[in-house]
Amino acid sequence: MEDHRFLESDWDYCLVLDACRYDVFESVYDDYLDGTLEKRRTNGSSTPEWAYRTFTGEHDIAYFSGNPFINDLGIPLNELKWGASCDYEWAASDHISEVFDVWKTGWDDELGTVPPESLAEAFREHREAAERADRTVLHYMQPHAPYLARGKGQKLKQIQKGIRRQEESATATDGDGGRLSSLGDSIRPKVESTLEGSELAQKAGLWLELDPKELVTNGTREAALELYEENLRIVLEEVTDLLPELDGTVVVTADHGEAFGEEGVWEHHIETYIPPLMEVPWLEVE
Repeated sequence: MEDHRFLESDWDYCLVLDACRYDVFESVYDDYLDGTLEKRRTNGSSTPEWAYRTFTGEHDIAYFSGNPFINDLGIPLNELKWGASCDYEWAASDHISEVFDVWKTGWDDELGTVPPESLAEAFREHREAAERADRTVLHYMQPHAPYLARGKGQKLKQIQKGIRRQEESATATDGDGGRLSSLGDSIRPKVESTLEGSELAQKAGLWLELDPKELVTNGTREAALELYEENLRIVLEEVTDLLPELDGTVVVTADHGEAFGEEGVWEHHIETYIPPLMEVPWLEVE
């Protein structure tokens, strides 16, 4: 299996599907897209880890980000609790020429996430940025939870609100680095503090996104996988609609995968190098 080689590979547009594992993508992608599919090994099991290991230099990229961790605010990942494996001051705005915070402009409070159509809207609004940049990335939040079919989401809403509060508080401080010391507590909901322990505790975060009736009927893994696949299909439909507007080589991939109980792991966590999190699709679209 080849390494991800995200920046070293040949593409003009890269559509990143957040938390998209290879096996589920392989089972459904050809209902929507034609192309050559490869399995590649990513370099991080979470978005912060993938980001700081991928974008190490200065890159002329127009990056449309549905993910709050890749933003134009200049917040170093090592100051964030969820970016704990980053041991230096990496911020997206220091490495990527132009970042569009779609997680702010296209956020849906009811869903608790950025619906996929918001990425296309932002791209169309700032098409000239894509034309002047060497390459363009559209980073969709799906198939990452919350699951759109559920109509609401809890966890990502907490992240988005916490980073938004940090942005607002920055204008009222003297710029001292200490102002970020409490950011981890503000963006991480209390239930997340238990996720480091046991398999049962890790399920707690996922349960926030599931219907209790589904858990009783199908079990956690089956219920979550069904909604996860539906999230993937929703975003692939949006990708299919946008493709005719992209002139050049288009690749669809992921930053990392998602676990559903494999080796006792649920969702995705930093430095957790198991196949469901590290094996991602690399589809060069025809």
